[in-house]
Amino acid sequence: MANRDGVVMNPAARSHGAHGAEDIASAKERGWRDLAPIDDAYQAGKITTAEWHAAVLNVIEPAYLNGDNPRAQSGHSGDETRWREARCLLVDLLPPNGGTFLDIGCANGHLMESLTVWAAEAGITIEPYGVEISAALADLARTRCPQWADRIWNANAMGWQPPHRFDVVRTGLDYVPGDLRGTYVAHLLNHVVAPGGRLIIGVYNEERHQTTTQDLLRSCGYIPVGTTRADHRHPEMQYKGLWLANTRSSQAVAAADGSGGSDAD
Repeated sequence: MANRDGVVMNPAARSHGAHGAEDIASAKERGWRDLAPIDDAYQAGKITTAEWHAAVLNVIEPAYLNGDNPRAQSGHSGDETRWREARCLLVDLLPPNGGTFLDIGCANGHLMESLTVWAAEAGITIEPYGVEISAALADLARTRCPQWADRIWNANAMGWQPPHRFDVVRTGLDYVPGDLRGTYVAHLLNHVVAPGGRLIIGVYNEERHQTTTQDLLRSCGYIPVGTTRADHRHPEMQYKGLWLANTRSSQAVAAADGSGGSDAD
């Protein structure tokens, strides 16, 4: 799924009637008014997981494709300066020796381009790859980045079996319904991230003094190894990111790859 520019807001915050709560919700996720009913329908059992993905895609795909600049086609409403402020902190989460980097929800490929440059400025070399649930956006990414056309796939990362693993994988937890986030992380660590590699979660927007995303991961048994944050234009919010380590051995990974594997540890 293309980046929704934030995390799905807490349902309790969504139901809060105060203007301040709506302001924070909008800062978390620009399209939350369109996306909230989809989450509500899923939680009520009115739509399936596949229908959830399709409904979210129906909101995001036209908005991105109608963007008049590379940032808008990647789900960001700001100028180049704000794009860098909101995304460059991902460099903090990269391993010093770089390696292959998979951007899940790569949209038009702009983050692949940008992060490659920002990482190089920090002395880190990455080889970017992308996967995108929207066929139209994947085609746009291949057109914009012809040098990487054979590295960009059209697939739903939830359940996707890549042709090979990656040293670093970046995703958002909001790419799947809330009750499947632990399963999603398990799938990525078990089948997409290389042994000893990193799974980056972010960038996500979260209240300055809250650790909702970290708490969710911990509740699923995943302890962040590293974190980063930067000031958001909203004074109560911050841009945040973290990474998890794939501690599985090469032998365990080879066994999982050879058998189709299970997401259970």
